[in-house]
Amino acid sequence: MVYDGIQLTELAGPMDVLNAANTVLGSTAYRLLTAAPRAGAVTADGGLAFHVEHSLREAALGEPDIDTTIVVGGFGAFDPSTAQEVVRELPALARVSQRVAAVCSGAVLLAAAGLLDGYRATTHWGATRQLAERHPRVRVEPDRIYVHDRNRWTSAGVTASIDLALALVEHDHGAEPAQAIARQFVVFTRRPGGQTQFSAQLRAQSARTPAIRSVQDWLPDHLDQDLSVTALAGRAGMSERNFARAFRAETGSTPADLVEGLRLEAACRLLETTALTVGAIARTVGYRHGETLHRVFSRRLATTPDRYRRNFPMTAPTDAHPRQPAGGR
Repeated sequence: MVYDGIQLTELAGPMDVLNAANTVLGSTAYRLLTAAPRAGAVTADGGLAFHVEHSLREAALGEPDIDTTIVVGGFGAFDPSTAQEVVRELPALARVSQRVAAVCSGAVLLAAAGLLDGYRATTHWGATRQLAERHPRVRVEPDRIYVHDRNRWTSAGVTASIDLALALVEHDHGAEPAQAIARQFVVFTRRPGGQTQFSAQLRAQSARTPAIRSVQDWLPDHLDQDLSVTALAGRAGMSERNFARAFRAETGSTPADLVEGLRLEAACRLLETTALTVGAIARTVGYRHGETLHRVFSRRLATTPDRYRRNFPMTAPTDAHPRQPAGGR
């Protein structure tokens, strides 16, 4: 689903991923159809215009076997006249779709149509508060890459559209095709839906004080070293008390919280991309014992390193039984 003011990446990302699945699988796993409130020219945010052959009403009436409806996001979702046109047609499309998905602010349109009531959902970090306030029946999960709740799928913005599409492919056809597409798209890792929209380094504000900012920049590449407040204060040439106070005031995070977040993210990457044991990963990211890493995973991700790795296998499990495609669009 497109409309004036969409974000092009959020259209191209899912379309390219689903089309790549056809190549990887060697069959027509997905047939792609693009529809707008009215057939004809659609102008994306940034000014690029393209032609759409189908209207939303035509799609709803003419395609009784739609497998997935994906609502693309963009600034147009916040334009009252544009949003009204889209929201008016959404319920009919949802009724003939096996599942409904939204990228970024597309979730705002789904919610306005009442299609997310009682569902967990996410959207771009800049719109989560608005979504929660305007639609209290939607269980908004801010700071998630994507959320899958029954037959509703929603994602964060822009590049998260690729994560969502890869998750759809994996749900339909298993991990191996999704991983092959991820490699083809030069995606470093396929992020699990529970991962936050920001890395720990991006969540922390850049410090104003040069010495503290230098410590921030140095941290990610030295996670296996002594990163106690005492050690970091010494590196900054400050007293421990002044360093801790200034660090929190300028970055919005305590030194310990930032260090733990960086170590957790590094551990996640190693679990996703290597066969290292949990103990070896713990030592690599700066923990003496695997039990410490277990506690961090439990507290911050509500899971264990082993469960996290099983949700992100390097190869397709031998007992996987991919869902068969419905044969529709």
